Amino acid sequence: MKVQKQIESTLQAAFSPSFLEVINESDGHNVPKGSESHFKVIIVSDSFASQSRIQRHKMVYSAAAKEVELVHAFSVSAFDADEWDVKQGSVPASPPCLGGGK
Repeated sequence: MKVQKQIESTLQAAFSPSFLEVINESDGHNVPKGSESHFKVIIVSDSFASQSRIQRHKMVYSAAAKEVELVHAFSVSAFDADEWDVKQGSVPASPPCLGGGK
């Protein structure tokens, strides 16, 4: 199974999210074509209600620990449903890669 699919499956099982997007951002870095090394996760779940931003990240990293070991970069944006409604589905773009010739 591809790493992206593993991440998606693991997070679905752990959090039953109302929204989950796992974005492979590897193509923006100096890695071979088709790599799965840099991921951005946007996840919305009731599991995050009343949890701090740090605690949410710990929860996601803990759930996806095996998958995180397989990648170089793993960015998380975790929201509860009310926060996601306020954001209207908008999260900041990832910064451009500053190394490796890109």
